[in-house]
Order: sequence, then C-alpha cells, then structure tokens
Amino acid sequence: NQRFAPLSFMDAVICRFDVLTVPPPRNGLRFEVEFDGGVRPAFVIAQGGRPHAYLNQCPHRGTQLDWQPGEFFDETGAYLMCATHAALFDPATGECIDGPCRGAYLTRLDVREVDGVVALAPSSGRLLVSSPSDAGMEPQT
Repeated sequence: NQRFAPLSFMDAVICRFDVLTVPPPRNGLRFEVEFDGGVRPAFVIAQGGRPHAYLNQCPHRGTQLDWQPGEFFDETGAYLMCATHAALFDPATGECIDGPCRGAYLTRLDVREVDGVVALAPSSGRLLVSSPSDAGMEPQT
C-alpha cells in the first residue's frame, strides 16, 4: 500500500471518492476551476481505484466531453468519450487513442485521494464550484 501525506489546508476538497464509484449514469463529477487565467469546466472520475481529473475540454475542438452532466465514459465503461466526435481517451492518462485528435492529451489536473476524500492540489488551479450534494459532502443532520 502506498502511503499519502495528509491533506494540506491548501488542498481543495472536490468530493468523497465513493461518489465516483456509483454505477452509471453517474460516472464522473463536474466542477469548475480557475486555470490559466480563466474559469474552466473540469471533471473527476475513478479509474483503477484512483481519482483522475481533467479539464472538460477535448483537444480537438475544445468542446466539453460529457454527453449529459457527469456522463463521460463510452458504453463499455472502458474509455472517456467526446460527445462531439466520439474520440476515445484513456481514463488513466488522458491520451486520445482513437479519433481526430489521436495522440493528443486531455489537460490533467493534480488530484489525490486521502481517507476517502478527493482533493485538488493548488498546483492545478483554484477550485471554484463543486456542489456539496453532488459531491457527497452535504452536512449530516
């Protein structure tokens, strides 16, 4: 088992990890991040027991990938798929393996999971929007 440092006060909590493992159609979580001088849509998914996050922007045309909010995978559940032109991406690396942008990569955001919580590292920008109810972080009553 790999040991991780505890979350820093600088890390921004996106969601609980178990929210990402709920069966389809919920197979990813959208959020917004301040990145490279602008507000950009982004998403986080679970693959291979780890979280992976990317800007929600296809390298081919700059369009968002998801078919419906939070639906990023193809029908097999093996690849991320662009809703605009059906390009397929490796969910663990963001590499386009089929389609007009073959060989290009989604822009990766640095996230980690510690004690069941997924957080965005400050090096990947500033988290702006993550719905507490979608993220499984609503207050307990």
